[in-house]
Amino acid sequence: MRALVVDPDAPGSLRLGTAPEPRPASHQLVLEVRHLWLDRGEVVFAGRRPAGTVHGHDAAGVVVRAAADGTGPAAGAGVAAFGAGAWAQRMAVDTTAVAEVPARADLADAAALPMAGITALRTLRSRSILGRRVLITGAAGGVGRYAVQLTALGGAHVIASVGSSARTYGLTELGAHEVVVGLEGIDRPVDLILDNVGGPQPAAPWELLAPGGSLQNIGWASDAPYSLFFIGPSKTMSTFGDVREVGPGLASLLDFAAAGKLSPGVDWRGSWERVTEAAQALLDPAHRGQGGSGRGTGGC
Repeated sequence: MRALVVDPDAPGSLRLGTAPEPRPASHQLVLEVRHLWLDRGEVVFAGRRPAGTVHGHDAAGVVVRAAADGTGPAAGAGVAAFGAGAWAQRMAVDTTAVAEVPARADLADAAALPMAGITALRTLRSRSILGRRVLITGAAGGVGRYAVQLTALGGAHVIASVGSSARTYGLTELGAHEVVVGLEGIDRPVDLILDNVGGPQPAAPWELLAPGGSLQNIGWASDAPYSLFFIGPSKTMSTFGDVREVGPGLASLLDFAAAGKLSPGVDWRGSWERVTEAAQALLDPAHRGQGGSGRGTGGC
């Protein structure tokens, strides 16, 4: 079958090649991938994976073989899926990591939800945010944009922080009550910080965190431990990395999207034969933060 495989010598370390057909375990279904989603982090780190690896985790398509153990959707169902080897004509994926796409939802948009959407959703579901002040750093990126929308849906006061004025586009429309560059203009403590930047970044917003507040570190860029200290009621910081059994959360995201309450923000669609063009657009610093590619015609 055709697939996007890792090639360190190719632009963006990805090329359209071939790979063996998937061999599903009893708890896995086989999905005919109609649309795939290029995640910026996966494009950036593609070159670190072994050459020939089928890359990617985000896809949507039609079930062509139901799981042998009887779990999950039946053949013919349209689903969104999260699993390794998604950027191919077919993928084997755990039935606990898929969700059926509502008839009123767009299958291409559904491919944009799994990784970024689940990260934002699971981080927020662990907190009470109604009436709270929530700061989201890196808000213009994929996870950040979902976090802005879901936090607003949860009844919080949303402060979206971006790296430059050029990246403020559309965040107010997504639900942000305040949009700031860096931390300029934030003059009151916040109850929760969702950090999408990582590295030394959390040290500055940490000072804005109210006593008893929490900082959730969900960014890809973290590369060093932190030394953060506070006298008074405990502030906490935690990381995110649980991507097990994402099906129920993915179903919630699809329902939000189908109801018009959540925008996947798809702003580039094309054939997967244009993967180099898609990857270059995604890595352009001026880009909003998300991008995608599709198999065959259409796609995201």
